[in-house]
Amino acid sequence: MIDTEYKTVLLKDSDWSQIDGEVCRITLFTPLGSVVDKDGKVRAMDMTTPYAAITIECQTLGNNITGYITHKIDFRHLWAAFEERKVAENEEVIIIWTTKNYKRFTPSFGMPRLVVWVCPKGAFELMTDNTYKPELGGEARFRAKAPIVEWKPEVMK
Repeated sequence: MIDTEYKTVLLKDSDWSQIDGEVCRITLFTPLGSVVDKDGKVRAMDMTTPYAAITIECQTLGNNITGYITHKIDFRHLWAAFEERKVAENEEVIIIWTTKNYKRFTPSFGMPRLVVWVCPKGAFELMTDNTYKPELGGEARFRAKAPIVEWKPEVMK
């Protein structure tokens, strides 16, 4: 049977810009032949293959979105979350792709785009749905969605 369901693919900035500034949850991280070696250096498979593919969900585009990671620093941060730190059963990885949060006078062309957070499981729903767990309020709600660890490019505020 042929799968005729349309799948959203994010490769170029013009694709990713649909979710600029939006929180998205990563459901799958797949390195595409690239690795980070023991010295912390990214080793790419070749010059044309993206470093990784991620499957994400976000409010604007829905579920099962494939995003390709084409910047070395973005890949390095995802590798740190998934391969080095590891994501526990009670955690999830949230990303924000953006071109709007650079430090003053930083040109955005060719810069990394991802902020990567490891958050408590359920944080995505708390961030995107104000009616989710209404019994959680104030500081308790803040803690339930706050990042446990964050990787952010140095060129971003």
